[in-house]
Amino acid sequence: MNQQNIEIRLIQQNKKAFLPLLLLADEQEDMIDRYLARGDLYALYDNGVLCTTCVVTHEESQGQGVYEVKSLATDPQYQRRGYGRLMLAHVRELYRPQARTLLVGTGETPRTLGFYQSCGFKLSHRVLNFFTDHYDHVMYEDGVQLVDMVYLRIDY
Repeated sequence: MNQQNIEIRLIQQNKKAFLPLLLLADEQEDMIDRYLARGDLYALYDNGVLCTTCVVTHEESQGQGVYEVKSLATDPQYQRRGYGRLMLAHVRELYRPQARTLLVGTGETPRTLGFYQSCGFKLSHRVLNFFTDHYDHVMYEDGVQLVDMVYLRIDY
């Protein structure tokens, strides 16, 4: 990855065109529909090729200055090359002026939790039975059934 060739764009129209990539991070379309329209969608391109997407929402119900990374997804052929880490660093800096806290919710798998922790996020809280209560099918990641939503946070 040559960072000179990286461009991160804010997508304001035709957000659903990015659905194939968004579904990698959140595999049920009606769940994505709950936040996509109100969220900021970012797309990372390397040499004009779409590699990673990220949706960030302002979570007013959580208090002033709370934002959440709702969906971070990298095309499987471009994973493990630093694109997700680069996108998170971009989002962290972009929201720094107005954010008090940046949250991310994920399933409880060692690889995913380790990734977010290596990006500076700390364990925050969990929502019990989130995946079993809100999704219409049983979900697995890295062979682990997703049950609780685990939240991590960065406080500015």
